Amino acid sequence: MANKSLLLKLFIVTFYFYIELTAQDFNDALRLTEPGILSDARALSMGNAYTALSNDFSAAFFNPAGFGLINRSQLSASFNYNSFGNTTTFFNKINDATNNASKFTQFGVVLPFPTYRGSLVFALGYNLEKDFNSIVKFDGYNSANNSMIQDLTSYNEDIMYYLGLSYPLKDKLGNYIKDTTLIHGGLNQSGSIIQRGNINSWSLSGAIEVEKNVFLGATIDIVGGNLERNRKYWEDDIYNLYPSSLRLDPNDPATADFQSFYLNDIISWDISGWDAKVGFLIKPIDQLNIGGTVKFPRRYTIKETYYETATSSFGSSAGFQYNPDNNYLEYEISTPYEFSFGAAINTNVLVLSGDVRFIDYSQMEFKSGLGGSQISSNNFDIKNLFRNTTNFSAGLEYTLPFNGLAVRAGLIYRPSPFKGDPSEYDKKYITAGFGYTMQNRITINFAYAHGWWKDFGDNYSSGVSRFEQDISRDNISFTFTYNFR
Repeated sequence: MANKSLLLKLFIVTFYFYIELTAQDFNDALRLTEPGILSDARALSMGNAYTALSNDFSAAFFNPAGFGLINRSQLSASFNYNSFGNTTTFFNKINDATNNASKFTQFGVVLPFPTYRGSLVFALGYNLEKDFNSIVKFDGYNSANNSMIQDLTSYNEDIMYYLGLSYPLKDKLGNYIKDTTLIHGGLNQSGSIIQRGNINSWSLSGAIEVEKNVFLGATIDIVGGNLERNRKYWEDDIYNLYPSSLRLDPNDPATADFQSFYLNDIISWDISGWDAKVGFLIKPIDQLNIGGTVKFPRRYTIKETYYETATSSFGSSAGFQYNPDNNYLEYEISTPYEFSFGAAINTNVLVLSGDVRFIDYSQMEFKSGLGGSQISSNNFDIKNLFRNTTNFSAGLEYTLPFNGLAVRAGLIYRPSPFKGDPSEYDKKYITAGFGYTMQNRITINFAYAHGWWKDFGDNYSSGVSRFEQDISRDNISFTFTYNFR
């Protein structure tokens, strides 16, 4: 294949390819900011409407002031099973995919201290706040005049040149103009994106009863986590539109009879950070709790490693491979404030609770680690694409007389954070579960949550190679709590 200019090879191509496929953008900020639903089984079965309850270790996650309601030492542990299902429609073809994960999600100890008046309680433990478990699979024939090969060539991506899928266009004097390709769409496109990982935190919490039935609390979280996003993508000439008589590089016979293009790129994150939250809880009457929290912005540090490999195959040769060096980057993202408010009515046999949570996603920010122009561009996109949302949760619990069995149900509604999204992109959950207390010391709780919403994704450009998604998510959670005398 003909040589390209050194300047193009070392600067333009490398820069644009890195930006196109590994760009840190608003999706990364959203991935870190959107709350998960993982909590202990009692809270989850009640739709996570727990701001005004929080009378177990989950107070560290919902409202640390709730620790003030606890008068006995507690030890608790939780386990969660998650199944993520995705039905995609891609050029009128439907593909189903499922990705499952099982995680130990919570371990905590609550320690009330004796006081002359009121209460003083501390708690320490671990919460798995959110998992990144997801999957997409798609497979369909794109008859239009577009492809990833054409898209990357338009950015003068070196990858297409090294795979024999593009060649340099020159003027009459032999000066380089740009890259071009003889591919003009008509390819079968298929692939998968599998994502795994989680965000977890170690929390130290404390609560105090400052006046009778008025509680204040605070939590400091030390955050960790990881993410791996693995994309595999193919473009195949299933109808032989590019026969042996056509060379994709006119000067290289090895590029005749194009068969397929394959790209595999993997993004791996090591996540760290910290945050704090404060809360209050009051009991104006015995059967009514009112609570609220402020969660301060969380500052994440992301250590990112990017791996990629690509191949092309031709009928007349074994094809070509592209294996550049891995890319490493470290940068920071800050999430917005979160404000929660809840109320709960608690009778001897029935608990009714409701929560609202306010998040302004337009306040997400890239802080450092990227070039100044990229930080500015990302933050500009965030301001223009995102809105504030109010999330709603509701739950109930009914304790059956005489046997200690409690049955529960709940709802979770989370509007899409993108401006102008229709309601089908909002995340909806229904939850249910039960709990049983034995001899007033051991409590076993079980929860099930089913969620559903729509989404979409683009393989390149916007709207020309788009897969529509119908997503469902099922969580099963189990929590064991031991109350010391």
